[in-house]
Amino acid sequence: MTGYAVTFNIRHRRSGHLFQNRYKSIVCEEDPYLLELIRYIHLNPLRAKVVEDLKALDKYPWTGHSVLLGNNENPLVPEMPPVIEEDKFLSEKTVEDVLRHFGENLKEARQKYRQFVEKGIKKGKRPELQGGGLIRSAGGDTSVLSCSRSEDREIADQRILGSEDFVAKVLRNINEEEPTKLKKLPLQVLSLKVADHFKITEEELRSPIKKRGATEAKAIFSYLAIKDMGYSGREVGHFLNMRSYSAIRRSEKGKEIFDKKRISRDLFYE
Repeated sequence: MTGYAVTFNIRHRRSGHLFQNRYKSIVCEEDPYLLELIRYIHLNPLRAKVVEDLKALDKYPWTGHSVLLGNNENPLVPEMPPVIEEDKFLSEKTVEDVLRHFGENLKEARQKYRQFVEKGIKKGKRPELQGGGLIRSAGGDTSVLSCSRSEDREIADQRILGSEDFVAKVLRNINEEEPTKLKKLPLQVLSLKVADHFKITEEELRSPIKKRGATEAKAIFSYLAIKDMGYSGREVGHFLNMRSYSAIRRSEKGKEIFDKKRISRDLFYE
């Protein structure tokens, strides 16, 4: 994909990634934050002055707002065939899931939804919908993070939208699921431990050799260094004399080997 981005940039006299920023995916507490978020997103074209007023937004085809009102078919949600014939299409189900919050009758639900969106115009940029989970739950007050661990601050700043109790619950679940980080050993020390376990030399571990023991050793080494100890793919790739993305791919393979063979991390930690 790098080649395509370079070609595209040359053709259109631009620079940088094809898409400058990654999309943002968050965990959202359904009630009432989901509706607030839907309204906030659908008002983006109006805040950015892409459309002049709400009436123009009602027919604007590039958000779900016009679809919820029944003015447009949604070009952004593919008409995926339902798994069961009686089921509804994905786009139909998505629209219904939103409108059911506003009423049982379709006409009434659409009317109340539009009124809800119209009230949101005066609310402006809504900082509580832009910060992180803990910030959002405190109405945009960043001081709530001053005593939190750095890991929690990062997670809360990117992934969670909801009340304080909801945010805390999600963070607890994340912390329970994340593996305990091993002590960050020097790569040289870790390589000796891994090579010894697989009965190969360190030179074989760091060489392009592809015999079975060395291949698995590289994967385990990459997995421990990147996933458990926090080294970057670039650092591990440089140590193993390979490209960073190759080291990252090997780390993913290393996890499969760990799970399949039930290898104990203690072997490399002691």
